[in-house]
Amino acid sequence: MKVAVTGSSGLVGGELVLALKRAGHQVVRLVRKKSNESGDAYWNPEGGEIDAAALEGIGGVIHLAGETIAGGRWNAERKRKIRESRVKGTGFLAKTLAGLKNPPKVFVCASATGYYGNRGNEVMTEENPPGDGFLANVCRDWEKAAEVAGQKGIRVCHLRLGVILSPNGGALEKMVLPFKMGLGGVVGSGRQYWSWISIDDTVGALLHCLTKESLKGAVNGVSPQPVTNREFTKVLGRVLRRPTFLPMPAFAARLAIGEMADALLLASARVEPMRLLVSGYDFVHPDLEGCLRDLLGQQQG
Repeated sequence: MKVAVTGSSGLVGGELVLALKRAGHQVVRLVRKKSNESGDAYWNPEGGEIDAAALEGIGGVIHLAGETIAGGRWNAERKRKIRESRVKGTGFLAKTLAGLKNPPKVFVCASATGYYGNRGNEVMTEENPPGDGFLANVCRDWEKAAEVAGQKGIRVCHLRLGVILSPNGGALEKMVLPFKMGLGGVVGSGRQYWSWISIDDTVGALLHCLTKESLKGAVNGVSPQPVTNREFTKVLGRVLRRPTFLPMPAFAARLAIGEMADALLLASARVEPMRLLVSGYDFVHPDLEGCLRDLLGQQQG
């Protein structure tokens, strides 16, 4: 298949492009800077510019682009960028695809488990409605922005990704150093659920959505074994052979990163990947300890 990818320079996008090529697909990277590189096509969603001709007859599109959520304390401007980069960018791309003479068969859009908000111990499947709060509202409108592509007959999947674990970036990379220094501990009560997914399964789930014709609409991109923050802390400490005695109270988390603390660290989302499992996806890393040992090169012993 010929596949277009946005956000190809990010943590997930770089791995995805390599996986697509290994699987024999031809990749067109949608990039923000005009380039003479073969396989690149220009787009500027803020300016309403895109090389639509490069997308004619393409088989599928995987849309990962968006302002980094954890890139700094949330103020009005940061929140505007987070929202507009996702909602407006997705809407612009979906409208472009819908207007092609030969539109793609499938449009896979990244979304997030932030869609569900803070839901305590309640198990979330794709059937649950959105929660409350900034991220939940962004995710709801982000997914809605792709509707114009679906109305054109394009199969649309929204992969609601949890905490992506990779040694090369994101949350895990930020946690490893303090944990290695013996500074790890639970955050807040520790009872909040963290729904996680390995970088390998993130890429695998994206490819599964791309090629599995039965998948449509929301798809939870998380491991089948979510854990509480306390469990996550204990497992990471065990894998790194370090104590985890230094908790971060909720007030300290809020003092350190403001509103982000409630949305990213203290909120509880116990999410189940029902549609991935039913459609036959086989997880590379279904359990947390095996995942962390594999990603961090820490063998049992």
